[in-house]
Amino acid sequence: MPLRFVNLPSVDALLRAPDTEQMLEQHGRTAVTDAIRQELSDRRATKQVLGNGDDVAGILQATHERLTALATTSLRRVFNLTGTVIHTNLGRAPMAEAAVEAMQDAARFPANLEYDLKSGKRGDRDSHVEDLICRITGAEAATVVNNNAAAVLLVLSALARRKDVIVSRGELIEIGGSFRIPDIMKSAGCKLVEVGTTNRTHAADFESAISTKTALIMKVHMANYRIDGFVAEVPEPDLIGIAHKHELPCAIDLGSGTLIDFSSLGLPHEPTPQSAIANGADLVTFSGDKLLGGPQAGIICGRADQIKKLKKNPMKRALRLDKVTLAGLAATLQLYRDPDRLMNRLPVLHLLTRDVDEIRAQAARLLLAFQKHLDGLAEVTAQDCQSQIGSGSLPVDRLPSVALNITPVAGQRAKGKAVAHMAAAFRGLPIPIIGRLSDGALLLDLRCLGVDEESVLLDQLNNFAGIYDLNR
Repeated sequence: MPLRFVNLPSVDALLRAPDTEQMLEQHGRTAVTDAIRQELSDRRATKQVLGNGDDVAGILQATHERLTALATTSLRRVFNLTGTVIHTNLGRAPMAEAAVEAMQDAARFPANLEYDLKSGKRGDRDSHVEDLICRITGAEAATVVNNNAAAVLLVLSALARRKDVIVSRGELIEIGGSFRIPDIMKSAGCKLVEVGTTNRTHAADFESAISTKTALIMKVHMANYRIDGFVAEVPEPDLIGIAHKHELPCAIDLGSGTLIDFSSLGLPHEPTPQSAIANGADLVTFSGDKLLGGPQAGIICGRADQIKKLKKNPMKRALRLDKVTLAGLAATLQLYRDPDRLMNRLPVLHLLTRDVDEIRAQAARLLLAFQKHLDGLAEVTAQDCQSQIGSGSLPVDRLPSVALNITPVAGQRAKGKAVAHMAAAFRGLPIPIIGRLSDGALLLDLRCLGVDEESVLLDQLNNFAGIYDLNR
């Protein structure tokens, strides 16, 4: 005889229950009604027949949990304790307060995005950042798109569609998500002409490859890897000279370009757009959200006649920036006009140059609290470690740092599974804490933890034991 669910309360009865009032106020009648119906349907599907009385409280509690989960956005704040400062999966560079405030204003109010306040006529949205980019880099003109891959795609499409583009074989890089330079060229309708070998390319290789079909010579900065040993490449000024001798443009893709001399900050050298422009490059492309420290954007600067061609290309409209991103980028670029205070105002530079003794002192402050909250669950110690810059920037260079080493008490569970459950519990906190696994331990690298964030981090630990038990 089939089961009957006579004790399940009706949707109407549940909506009239006193405990439903707050849910209705918070989520609205439609959402609450749908959640109640789904909960009742699931109970029928799993044959959860009620006992002597109607389990109204249990159903409403489950409904509340459903609604809370639906109302929680999947894009959330996290603590980046991975040791990778510019972490692609965690949103890359944290932005300056000036940029955040500018983006909020642009989002909240109407703005003169494409409106010239002087003439009262239609304007160009690039005008809000073009002059700033040119002043900083020394370029004649500039334009912006939604990321650096788009910048490269636009350059290739506008200047070399159905024609040849010459690139050194050693520079045919792959960036995140299996996105490769040859694929970008194919999408732009160009023919890739590889010259040289993986480790050695000479000026004669470029000279011999130039033909009547050649539209562009391109140099791609090896941002996310490095080749050492028996290597040779054509210096940038020489390559630009070869292009100009044959009346061809030369484009330099810097990837995660920086607008300051990193060596002056005690960091490894990274090529700058200023240097490429000074060497005579016709176009230079680089990111706005990596070493530059702004929102996601692709920046193209160079000769005015070449930039004009890019702006006329139909693809430019599809790749253009919205007003919020433009506001954030403009505010970030403004910070570079005051280099004396840049380090204190731009978070990414502060994090990259943070003194290891300061991080070590922070580890000492946090250690006792972690040991207390994880007592019986894990052993916690402080240890020296190495951070990395990230997002393909200076891939082999490391920054000295300090991490909390959390080694779980495995018990009957294999050590690897125990640390995986420990990491999952930290990710399950109200503000997830993301570390990295190393030799059976979870390392929480403190380089990217602001001193003003310590109390918020420690507050998370009050929830840890319960979440860890659930994961076990």
